Amino acid sequence: MSAGASQLRAVSLVVLLVYMGQMALNPVIAPLAREVGLAEWQIGLTISVAAVTVVVLSQFWGRFAQTHGARRVLIRAVGLTAVAMIAFFLTAWAGTRGLLGGTILFVLFVVLRGIMFGAGISAVPPTAQTYVASVTTSEPERVKGMAGIGAAQGMAMILGAVVGGALAGLGLLVSIGAVPILLLAAIMVAASLKPEAAPVGLARPARISPFDPRAWPFLVAGFGMFTSLGFIQVISGFLVQDRFHLSSESTGLAAGGALLAAGIGQVLAQVVIVPRSGWSPLTLLRSGGVITLAGFVALLPDAGMGVFVGALFLIGLGLGIATPGYTAGPSLLMRPEEQGGLAGVIGMTNGLTFVLSPSLSTLAYGVAPVLPILISAGLMGIVVAFVLLHPGVRQRPVAEVTGPEALSGEAS
Repeated sequence: MSAGASQLRAVSLVVLLVYMGQMALNPVIAPLAREVGLAEWQIGLTISVAAVTVVVLSQFWGRFAQTHGARRVLIRAVGLTAVAMIAFFLTAWAGTRGLLGGTILFVLFVVLRGIMFGAGISAVPPTAQTYVASVTTSEPERVKGMAGIGAAQGMAMILGAVVGGALAGLGLLVSIGAVPILLLAAIMVAASLKPEAAPVGLARPARISPFDPRAWPFLVAGFGMFTSLGFIQVISGFLVQDRFHLSSESTGLAAGGALLAAGIGQVLAQVVIVPRSGWSPLTLLRSGGVITLAGFVALLPDAGMGVFVGALFLIGLGLGIATPGYTAGPSLLMRPEEQGGLAGVIGMTNGLTFVLSPSLSTLAYGVAPVLPILISAGLMGIVVAFVLLHPGVRQRPVAEVTGPEALSGEAS
């Protein structure tokens, strides 16, 4: 194994552990909110604040990772998430014991789970994507590299759902307490990175505008995909509890199982289908979009737990296929000094999708439980039409070269 490959695997492991921590919270956040007396919209707003933080900081993290390296960025950023989650655990404990409540509890949720956690986790995808771009040159390598980072996130969805859902059977606080442990493990892995292996080696990384013609068509597709996901991700726990009439602990277990199916679909896509298919970014976007749309449509009827789990599997499978096309497509059009800026723009776009969708989806859920799913299916239908018809997603990549340095003088 080459030094570059070993470092990339280490970065992927950091991604895995950090997102495991985030995913472990998903099955329990809805029942926890009701346990401590918070309304659905308050949880939606908390997650929206985290998304705003991601949007604000993603460009900074992308450029900072390019000039200072993954090791320094990840240690500091993951350390911030660990501190936030330790404090969040103590806050949740106090809320369940009646020691905190009302406005004070809500503000602490926003500060800890929203601002601090959002600030830390916003560094992870731009750093990982910048690193992949620095060590790959051809289209197949770039697609496989981006898929590898996505596979770590998909595996985190599986393992996080298992950890969060299974531990919820022992108590909601047990699941939350596991999150800081995972984050501390991620810090240890990040500390093992070699400092000289992480930087791209460019002193002045270029800023990329989200309106850059090489990027914006892909950003539009990604924005639509992840907004669709955002509309059902937050309310999935409420759907499980209300459709199947479960207790708080049973809801955490059942929601964890449903999210496990989505994670299996994503990992199947990014570990098996994407690397073996050899599909171009455009083909990945189109085929993955159609599968994701089918998953949202299947989620509309209240047809039992089996259909519910199957629908989430299709959503995970489709997004797992489409996401490497969304991230690799514009990366192949950029010069090396632009890769960090692009990664930051992609992270900003992903965060932007969760600024409004959690609050809007929880408000829509209060109107009618099926309404957020209808919105998701409609948005995904628009994305599928866009990637089928718009010429901006059919741009040709820059010429393949033998190393990242050879691209530095080429025009885009």
